[in-house]
Parts: sequence; structure tokens; C-alpha cells
Amino acid sequence: MTLLSVENARSLTLEGLVPLGHEVVPLSDAHGRVLAVDLKARRNQPPENNSAMDGYAVRHCDITSTPVILDVIGEAPAGHPFAGVINVGQAVRIFTGGVLPQGADTIIIQENTIQTGARVQVMSGTKFGSFVRPRGLDFTIGQTLLKAPLSLRPRDIALAASMNHPEIPVMLKPRIALLSTGDEVVAPGDPHAEEMIVSSNSYGLLALIEKIGGTAINLGIVRDNCDDISHALKCDADIIVTLGGASVGDHDLVREGLKGALSLDFWRVAMRPGKPLMYGQLGNSRFLGLPGNPVSALVCGQIFLKPMIRALLGLGVDEDRPKMVPLAAPLGPNDERQDYLRATFVHEGNELRVKPFELQDSSMLLQLQRSSCFILRPPGMTCSKIGELVPVIELDL
Repeated sequence: MTLLSVENARSLTLEGLVPLGHEVVPLSDAHGRVLAVDLKARRNQPPENNSAMDGYAVRHCDITSTPVILDVIGEAPAGHPFAGVINVGQAVRIFTGGVLPQGADTIIIQENTIQTGARVQVMSGTKFGSFVRPRGLDFTIGQTLLKAPLSLRPRDIALAASMNHPEIPVMLKPRIALLSTGDEVVAPGDPHAEEMIVSSNSYGLLALIEKIGGTAINLGIVRDNCDDISHALKCDADIIVTLGGASVGDHDLVREGLKGALSLDFWRVAMRPGKPLMYGQLGNSRFLGLPGNPVSALVCGQIFLKPMIRALLGLGVDEDRPKMVPLAAPLGPNDERQDYLRATFVHEGNELRVKPFELQDSSMLLQLQRSSCFILRPPGMTCSKIGELVPVIELDL
């Protein structure tokens, strides 16, 4: 059976995926969500001319020659504007954020003054408009400041609040259900963990789903039984993911358990790790059957599941484009499969290089945890020498 290329497999998994729609949520719940509609400012920021420093609001024409003594006719702390007008020879005590009084055009910082009673002596002048933040300095009403789609970061949330948006429209979160399979698999902390296999890849993928922006649904662990597998996967989800049971062994029963219900688009991909990967349609859900080996499952999670979730969120799927980095160690030839070699970045002199781990076993999670990237090796590559440029994908796991 000819193995499907990674590129063709990815194209099939993304075919027809469209955003799920959007909802409006309180701003306090919007962090990490994807903005669905461009946001415009509902106010000017700042709303009025204000002071950037503590000091005195003055008319610049009164301080062109210093020292000079001015009459202090009031105060303008933040939130409490001075109601009067500054005239010839007058000043208003002002504090950071205070609205510039009518008639004033310049701030003299308090370090350059001496106040005695109701008068202030300005010791040295400054240029016109010093320390005045003009109305709309940051942004103006009606200006589009946040463009959709956008994964909302803390600074985006702060800006939306400053724009006076108490709630914002965000994309609906895709529901991703994940089921681990295998008689040998147990949850962390299980009394039989010493002699069994702890389900590590499921927790890694659940975390990845949440990080990308999906809602992760943990269906737990099911034994190698066709009926149990079929029953467990009767769930409401946009994407159903299984771990294990996708290979060719006697106990790899996912396909058998879903017989008649699963419309399979492909099975097995020309990649290492991750060859036994299945994709198709299960009822109203997309189905992705990942290998049981922890590294294989997590690599496939980044290469296939991540772009699927991003497509459902209306985000682009090309953010993992490789960059070219020189090798710090030689590489041998490749076969017909595309390799994703776990590697780290190292500095040699002033040059950043990439160094693959010597062992690339798909069960070695510690190695994956210590990796910073994948070296991408297309099928049929010959040997690569130290210093040769190779494509690298940074890990998002």
C-alpha cells in the first residue's frame, strides 16, 4: 500500500473546514479566545488633553523668561478637572492624568518649581506643550484597532478595555473529544502504573487542544474491545481523536470497532514518527486516529490536529512554515518517509545552529520535552553535513 505524503494528508484533513460561528463574551472571559469581528474604538484615548507629570499647568507665554512667580488658583488631580480658566500670570497645580485646564498649554514639572502658599516660582522654562498628552494621542473614536481573526493576548484585552468594550465577539471554540485505547494503558497514579503504560500522550494532547483554542473533552481510556470503542465514541464533538489502535496488530481495533460508522479517507502517512495515522468522517464529526506512541501522537498533534483546530477558529494554518538553520551535527540518508527529528538550538560562536538528538525513538518523551524544534527531512534525502542548511519547525508542544 502506497503511503500518503504529509502534504496530501494535511490537505485532506483541512478540506472543507470552516469557522463554526461566533458568540459574544464578557471581556474578562476573552483571553485566549479568537476575535471574530474587527473592533473599533468607542472613545478617544486620552479623552481630553491631560498631564503626563505632576507639576503646574501654565500658559507658555508666561514662562518665556524665568524665574517667574505665578498665582496658583486651584488644583487638577486625575478625575477632578479644574472648572475655571487660567489667565495671565496664573497656574493650576496638576497631577499625572489630570485634565489640562482651559487656557493652559504647557506643564512645568514640580522639580523645577518652588511653591510658597498660593504662589509658585518657576525656576526654569520649557518648550511649548511640554508634558501635555493631547486628546486622542493613543487612538481616536471610530479607529479600527483590533483586526479579526486574532488570538487575544493580555495586551489585546487591555486595549479592548481601553477602547470601552465590556464584551466582545469571539469565535466559537471547537469541541475536540479524545479517547485513549489499549488494555495496557492506565491513568497517571493508577496502582498498576509500574507494570502498565501511563497515558501521557492524552494529557499532552488535551493541553495542546486548550492551548490552540479548542475545548478538550477527555473520554478517558477504553480497553481493546470493539463494542467498548464504538460506544465510547458516540459523542458530540467537532473532531474526535483516538490514541492507539491505529496500527496493524491484532489488538489495534479502532477501525474494526468503528466499522460501518467510519468513512475513512486515508490510513498511514509517509512520516516518521506517526506512520499509522487515520483520518475520516465519523457521523457529524471529523475523525483523527493517532498512533499510541507518545512522541508520535504529539508530533501528529502539531502537524495535523493543530491546523484543523485553527481552521475551525478562522485562523491561518501556515504559521509553522520551516526556517533554514545550519546543522551542528551530520545526518544520514532518509528513506521514503518524511522525518521529524527532535533537536535543540545551540550557539557555536555567533551562529545559531540546530543539533538533532542521537536517538529518535518515538517513545522517548524526555527527549521531546528537551527539544526546541523538529528538523524536517523530506523523503529520499541524502546525507547532510555539518553547516548545511536544513528546514526547522519550532515546537508548539
